[in-house]
Amino acid sequence: MSTAPPEDLLTTLAAQHPDKIAVIDDRPASDHGPARCVRRSFAALEREANQLANLWHELGVRPRDKVVWCGQNSLALVLAIHAARKAGVIAVPLNYRLTPEEAAYVLDNCDAVGVYTDAEYAGLFEKILPQVPKVRHVLVFDGPPGKEQLDADALRARASSTPPARSSEYDGSTMIYTSGTTGHPKGALRNGVGHPEQVRALMAFIGYVPEDVYLTTGPLYHSGPGGFMGLAHSLGNTVVVQHKFDAEDWLRLVDRYCVSTTFSAPTPIRLVCNLPPEAKEKYDRTSMKRMIANAAPWSFALKEAYLRDFPEDSLWEVYGSTELGVNAILAPLDQRRKPGSCGKPAPGVELRLLDENGEEIKEPRRPGELYARSKSVFATYYKAQEKYEKSRRKDFFTVGDIAYRDEEGFYFICDRKNDMIISGGMNIYPAEIEATLERHPVVLDVAVFGIPSEEWGESVHAVVALREGHTLCDRDLIAFAREHLAGYKLPRSVSFVSEIPRTGSGKILKRVLREPFWKGHGTSVL
Repeated sequence: MSTAPPEDLLTTLAAQHPDKIAVIDDRPASDHGPARCVRRSFAALEREANQLANLWHELGVRPRDKVVWCGQNSLALVLAIHAARKAGVIAVPLNYRLTPEEAAYVLDNCDAVGVYTDAEYAGLFEKILPQVPKVRHVLVFDGPPGKEQLDADALRARASSTPPARSSEYDGSTMIYTSGTTGHPKGALRNGVGHPEQVRALMAFIGYVPEDVYLTTGPLYHSGPGGFMGLAHSLGNTVVVQHKFDAEDWLRLVDRYCVSTTFSAPTPIRLVCNLPPEAKEKYDRTSMKRMIANAAPWSFALKEAYLRDFPEDSLWEVYGSTELGVNAILAPLDQRRKPGSCGKPAPGVELRLLDENGEEIKEPRRPGELYARSKSVFATYYKAQEKYEKSRRKDFFTVGDIAYRDEEGFYFICDRKNDMIISGGMNIYPAEIEATLERHPVVLDVAVFGIPSEEWGESVHAVVALREGHTLCDRDLIAFAREHLAGYKLPRSVSFVSEIPRTGSGKILKRVLREPFWKGHGTSVL
């Protein structure tokens, strides 16, 4: 006997807290328009999400069809996320920084039939639409549509605000494309919105409460900011949307709305902590209760800088991935005690370290490939089942991270398997070297990787960005590293740049940095 599907979470929240503010879209004036502050209650967000979901159905989009959304963070994107779940479509966030060629690849690969885009990026889809004939409709919000595009705001306003009928197919599936630092990105398909019991246990462990106010730090197309925003709304939190990241404006939003929780990659918080003291002192930061550090590793130096500016007990680190969700958690009381650790297994997660033969490593401090098992892992890589199968051993999965476990059961990520340097037969993990170099007082950012060496196979190279107004020579930097690292781990060469290239989620684009060094070689670690 089949059972009726549960009521949509937004429908439930709208009934329970109709007048509570669900979303605040507060942005300063910019080149793209005047300052604006738009608010929506849960009841209003429910009505508008129903309208957009019904509009998709009117246009012939059916459950399990793929719908791409694109744009800077906004109320409209929050609306799109809820509407996709209500319509039963598979939501595919698109990185607005992609080139037309890269965007066309994602739309074609995911078999998208519809697009929902900010007017700022409508021109991108005009360019690529001839290459993706399966896309039948491009809906444009917050501005005029382009040629053969539809005015999303006008059409939505005329659609029914009654909740769409729900069936077992309406499961809130998403497909997020991985960063693609080493080639074409892969679509990680996740069926449903996560295992409810595991999600509740995670939120209870970290201490989320319905009164929290969540701030979007970083683009919602990334699984971390978007996923934790979804967790916030599932509790009935108010979500404050920052349209585009600016460090001082971020502090303004924290102060004005008493923000208590957010998720952030290292880059935004590094920019906040590097603001002049007089800028930081203008804003109250004491409301922050749960800063979730993730997306890319936070160095110990950055954590110390954060803790000088924000409440001591507010810093949580989670280790996870688009594919596997949250796998490990490092609580505030362990941040200083366990430098470099990503914590212990999250609720409902089992972790294993496997050697090259697939045998489990049980002794402490011996590195191995990290595998995770939980009820919240992704379903598959879309159109890349062989890569999915390659990432699994029975019901344990890996994203290629190398880690070890200490005597107390805390895990430490050494590096990505593909980033490991083999020099003179020794395995060298760049993350350890990066964390050491970043402790130098004038180093702002650093990337370490292997470059060709006739003598050693590979040698360690560091690319370094310095703090503004400072200078440093490679000899002095290597001397600093020698105080903290074994000789075989030391950089043999250093390049100084103004900025380290990163993806929108904060991951270093080592492919871009490596390429000049490996060009013309018969083998490559790209």
